[in-house]
Amino acid sequence: MGLNKYWHKQLINREDNWVNRVRECHERRGNVVARITGDGQIYSRQTTSNQDDQCHYVLNVVFLIRQGEAFYQEEQSRLHRACFLKNKRLIAHEEIYVEPSLASKKRSNPIIELTPIQETIRFAYDRRAAVKYAERWWNDANPAYRFFEENDCTNYISQCLHAGGAPMRGIPNRSTGWWYQNNDWSFSWSVAHAFRWYLSGSTKGLRGFEVDAPEKLKPGDVICYDFEGNGRFNHTTIVVAKDAHQQPLVNAHTNNSRQRYWDYQDSAAWTTNCQYKFFRIGSDML
Repeated sequence: MGLNKYWHKQLINREDNWVNRVRECHERRGNVVARITGDGQIYSRQTTSNQDDQCHYVLNVVFLIRQGEAFYQEEQSRLHRACFLKNKRLIAHEEIYVEPSLASKKRSNPIIELTPIQETIRFAYDRRAAVKYAERWWNDANPAYRFFEENDCTNYISQCLHAGGAPMRGIPNRSTGWWYQNNDWSFSWSVAHAFRWYLSGSTKGLRGFEVDAPEKLKPGDVICYDFEGNGRFNHTTIVVAKDAHQQPLVNAHTNNSRQRYWDYQDSAAWTTNCQYKFFRIGSDML
């Protein structure tokens, strides 16, 4: 059985996989998944010791979502591994899932406020520019920055905010400020936990103003995720649109996603203990 037939069977039988979990989450919210389309791109092949053929591929899936009379498209791109016998029969298949908390634990630090109190760093946040960047690079990597293969989510969000005019500061101390320069960067630029605390603690330049509900966010704002609810934040997304119920739709990297529903309940990382921080992005005032 080839991959096309495999996925067709998975969808028809509603097998337990990430595509069907996305569909089921939408249905629980009262949405209709009007159409699911996808395409795969193989990026590596190898022959195992048993002479089986193993390949790694990216599956790109587009979900057409209907909410009443309104429609929008959600897109996700995820990695998979498939193994075939010599006769091309599929014998093994799995999603390659990257646990987000692994990378966040490698380098993390609470923010340290570096800017002298008399110094003012003001900027006009261009939300449209931030969203435009998020849309351009949601499923690709900007060669102007390092790509973090294991966990690129916060690096991508930092790039979006910088594209919106957010000023860097704190160079060259990696434990302070928020910056990227000459293939070096602060912890807050690339680590979800450090970025969350930077937004909370910064008083000049890039700042995060916490709100108590997701519907209060606008395109260009940010959501931080503590999937286990243990105080360690391990994912970050940017709001790019609102659905018909004024709920945020977000873009993200690592499991590349576009216009994904904000709560991430379709993610393998999500638990019932998940905690969120909702940040309005700005300078000295909203």
